[in-house]
Amino acid sequence: MRYVIALAAFLVLAAIPVTARSAELVTSDGPILFKADQLRHERKLGIVVGRGNVEIIQEGRILRAETVTYNQRTNILTATGDVVLLEPGGDVVFADHVELTGDFKDGIIENIRVLMSDEARFAAVGGRRIGGEVFEMRKVVYSPCRKCIGPKGTPLWQLKAVEVVHNKTEQSIEYRDAFLEFFGIPVLYTPYLSHPDPTVERKSGFLAPRYGGDSQLGVMLETPYYFAIAPDKDATLRPIFTSKEGPVLAGQYRQRFTDGIMQIDGSATYGSDDTGQDDFRGHLFASSRFDLTDTWRSGADIQLVSDDTYLSRYGFSSIETLTLTNLSHYRFSSSNTLTNHLFVEGFRGRNYASAQGYYWRGLSADDRSGDSPIVAPMLDYSAVGAPGPAGGHWTLDANMMALTRTEGTDSRRVSLLSGWELPHIARSGEVYRLYATLQTDGYFVNDVQDPGAPAGDTLSGVTGRVFPRAGLDWRYPFARATTSTTQLIEPVAGIMVSPNGGNPDKIPNEDSQNLEFDDTNLFSHNRFSGLDRVEGGQRVYYGLHTGVFSTYGRSSAFLGQSYRLREDSAFPPNSGLADKLSDIVGRVEIAPAFPVNLLYRFRLDKDDLTPSRNEVYTSVGPRAFNVNVNYAFFGEGSGSGEFGAREEVTAGFRSQVTPAWAIGAATRRDLERNESLSHVFRLEYTCDCLTATLDFTRTFTQDRDVQPSTSIFLRLIFKNLGEVGTEVGS
Repeated sequence: MRYVIALAAFLVLAAIPVTARSAELVTSDGPILFKADQLRHERKLGIVVGRGNVEIIQEGRILRAETVTYNQRTNILTATGDVVLLEPGGDVVFADHVELTGDFKDGIIENIRVLMSDEARFAAVGGRRIGGEVFEMRKVVYSPCRKCIGPKGTPLWQLKAVEVVHNKTEQSIEYRDAFLEFFGIPVLYTPYLSHPDPTVERKSGFLAPRYGGDSQLGVMLETPYYFAIAPDKDATLRPIFTSKEGPVLAGQYRQRFTDGIMQIDGSATYGSDDTGQDDFRGHLFASSRFDLTDTWRSGADIQLVSDDTYLSRYGFSSIETLTLTNLSHYRFSSSNTLTNHLFVEGFRGRNYASAQGYYWRGLSADDRSGDSPIVAPMLDYSAVGAPGPAGGHWTLDANMMALTRTEGTDSRRVSLLSGWELPHIARSGEVYRLYATLQTDGYFVNDVQDPGAPAGDTLSGVTGRVFPRAGLDWRYPFARATTSTTQLIEPVAGIMVSPNGGNPDKIPNEDSQNLEFDDTNLFSHNRFSGLDRVEGGQRVYYGLHTGVFSTYGRSSAFLGQSYRLREDSAFPPNSGLADKLSDIVGRVEIAPAFPVNLLYRFRLDKDDLTPSRNEVYTSVGPRAFNVNVNYAFFGEGSGSGEFGAREEVTAGFRSQVTPAWAIGAATRRDLERNESLSHVFRLEYTCDCLTATLDFTRTFTQDRDVQPSTSIFLRLIFKNLGEVGTEVGS
């Protein structure tokens, strides 16, 4: 009887299917690894069934579900219950029911939810996979919004389409019969829409158009097209259609090389100029930088334009505009001078050398082309010697320049400035610097205006100078430190000795006209900005620097003045340096740990302490409400003496009202003429799937055919879809 029972038990056990927790199957599509709480392999039927926390791995794809059945004979895999399919590219597909081939590349999926690698989401009634590279879905909803949710849980915006095709080979997502909805309300229909999938960084195609209006150009429509030519180059074509001035063709080309970069921007049209006549108008801007060797590099900046007002009239740049940048600060920009610059320069150790060429074009109404110089070549060489045993070192600066005009002064210059410096720190803490320089210049000039003769009487020929300097700087810092604060008081003084004069009438002033006497150049060897003018005579300079530095912030102040033994006629009358005793210059800077920043720079008249120059830069308040005020005052003939009195204020604010909403405004006003120059206002909304900005700008610039204008610009930037803009101007 025992043998009969044992035989019966053996037969029963043999009839039960094999059960395990994991198994690996080898198929024509490659190995498949099964994992499950319960795994049954019915070999006679060729079926593998997994139940409970099923996980299947096949060539980088992972499938998870509650129940999975795999038919080895038909190579069909069926999964139900909380199905999750993780793709190698990072996309995750959620479904209620799937039927796939063994390699997961073909099949049907029901009740789909897709989480893309960039966290955008799809939801669809059903779909099918074709070859593992094409995913077709029907009755689809798409949205990248995760935090931007409406009152009823609806995304801020979403796309609903009858059909969506995600082609991974072409890296594109295409929609057919699509509606754009805001808070669940349809606002736009399109029969077809396409955008790159998250794996794409650059792809050719149309960019979002811009529509607007302008009182001078009329209705405007811009339809840009982007060309992704290659990984190292791209281009953007921007045709602009205007109802009053006809079409404008603009574009940009960019390319990156192994050792450099290049960018070209340009535009062209046939429209009316400032005389009212139709003519060709356009511009070409190009810039490049290239590393030639480890020592040498080259560059070029080319700026060409057909006429003075073209850039500002067509909006490629503005002669005077006020812009608000990211609502964090505002700035005024000016582009009334175009600069063309070619250069080659090299750096090695303590040496520097360069060869450069310049050409400028002024766009103001009073600029004359004959007055604009061509500087080519301009050669520079600088070297600093190694410190000797006592710390002293020599310096050498050489320059050769050729400056030519079609009308006016021409100048050829060779300059050599050699020097020696010896720094020293005494045991008492005093800091000394002894220096001596010798500047040797030779000039060959034509048509230099004789300062002591009537206009038109000029000087030509060869001239030059040999100009030595010697001086000593001294400073004595006193510091007192506590646990959290350091207080500093530092008197500074110096003396410089050089011959009187040094500026012959034949030497033209080409590079030393930009003179602004302030705290930054009080102790300079030569307070002129270039080589054409030297500061002669004997002078002493002195000042006091004080500051407090702590964990709660910092503050500092400086006050200084200079005295010379004789007056110097080389300085303009109101420069602050023409008399023996100079004006008083200084600055005050306050920057505590809480959000307050103040910088005040000034120049006070030595006789009555009236301000000759005042500059105030302030920023007060946190991100919730930050106020900026910049004030500048320059007295009559201040600095180089070229300009009259100027007084301007720029004021604005920025407020981050909520994490999503921000507002800002700024204005610029000419206080000397008591008139506004520009206003700007911005309202901005930012969330994870949309950035919306509304800009209002009013400019008061009037220059020939450029008139004051008002514009309102609304820009919507949809995540993954691009940018839509609407502009209205008058």
